[in-house]
Amino acid sequence: MRNQVIRLGLVALTFTGCSSAEKKEAATADSTAAKMAAVLALPLGEAYLPVPEGKIWYHLVGVGTGTPVILLHGGPGFSSYYLKVFEGLGDDRKVIRYDQLGGGKSSGLTDTSKINIAHFVAELDSLRGHLGYDKIHILGHSWGTILGLEYYRAHPEHVASLTLASPALDIPAWEKNAKRLLKTISDSGQRAAAEAEKSGKYDTPAYKAANDEFWNKYVMRSPAQRVQADLDSTMTQINETIYNYMQGPSEFTIVGTLKYYDAVKFLKEIKVPVLFTVGEFDEANPDIVKRQAATLPGAKLEVLKGSAHMSPWDAPEQGLKVVRDFLRSVDAAKPGKT
Repeated sequence: MRNQVIRLGLVALTFTGCSSAEKKEAATADSTAAKMAAVLALPLGEAYLPVPEGKIWYHLVGVGTGTPVILLHGGPGFSSYYLKVFEGLGDDRKVIRYDQLGGGKSSGLTDTSKINIAHFVAELDSLRGHLGYDKIHILGHSWGTILGLEYYRAHPEHVASLTLASPALDIPAWEKNAKRLLKTISDSGQRAAAEAEKSGKYDTPAYKAANDEFWNKYVMRSPAQRVQADLDSTMTQINETIYNYMQGPSEFTIVGTLKYYDAVKFLKEIKVPVLFTVGEFDEANPDIVKRQAATLPGAKLEVLKGSAHMSPWDAPEQGLKVVRDFLRSVDAAKPGKT
C-alpha cells in the first residue's frame, strides 16, 4: 500500500501539459492518495467511517470465527475507551469498539436535532453494514443498553444476541433509585445537590464534591491507581453537550431528553438470547435489573461481585468470563451447529 501512495502522489505532479480528463483523473488519484495516507497514519485495526454529520472512529480486533460483537459505550457522549477489556473476546470472534458520534475520537456533534436515539441507531447500522456483517452480537453498557435495545427493535434480523450491562432501560425508575442512593452520601453532599437542583447551578465546588461522593460509592469503586490512566483518558473525551442534553448534569440529576424513557414493556418482545449483568453496588440497582430480567423468559442474569456501575473496571475478569461464556453458548446453539 505504501508504494501505491507514492505512485499516486507522482501522478499528481504531472498536471502540466495534460488534457482536462487526465487532470481530473490525476486529481482523483491525488485525493485517493491523501485518504490512503490518512488510513496509514492510524494504528493497526483503527479506522474512520463517514456518517451524516461527521465520521466515527472504530477499532477492530480478533481472529476468531464466531459471530462478531459490537460494543456500545455509555454516556451518552462518553467514549468506548473503558470497554477495552472486552477486546479480550477476540480469540473467539471479531470485536468492534467504536466511539459514537460526538464522543471520544469521533467527530464532534453539537446539532441537537441529531442528538437522539434514532440518529445513533442509524449510525450503528451504518457501521454494521460497512463491516459487511449480517449478524452481530450487541454488548451495550448503561446508555449503550438503550441504543442496543432500540437497534434490535429497528433491525432484529441483524442481531444474534443482546448483552445488557448495567442497563438503563427505565429512566424514571433509575432516577427514583438515584435519589434514594443520594441519601446515603454525606449531609453536606445532600445539601449541595438539593441547592443545585433548586437554583439550577450545577458548576459549584460543593455540587462537584457531592457528585464525586456518589461516583465513589455507586459508579466506580476500583482503586484509583489501578485505572487512573484509563479514567483520565475517558474523562477527557466526554462530550458534555450530549451528556447534559440527553442525561443532565450528573448521574442523579436527570433533566435531559431521556428523562421519561422506559422500554421495559418491550423486553418481552425480544426473540434472541439476552444476558443481563449488573454490579453488586451498581447505581443501575441489582433489584431493578433482576425484575427486568424476570420479564424475559430464558434471559440470563449475572451480579458482578464488588462492582459498581463501571464493571469493566471494577470486575473486569468476571465480566469478561460471563460474556465470553454467554456468546459461546449462543454461537453453539445456532442452526447447523453440533
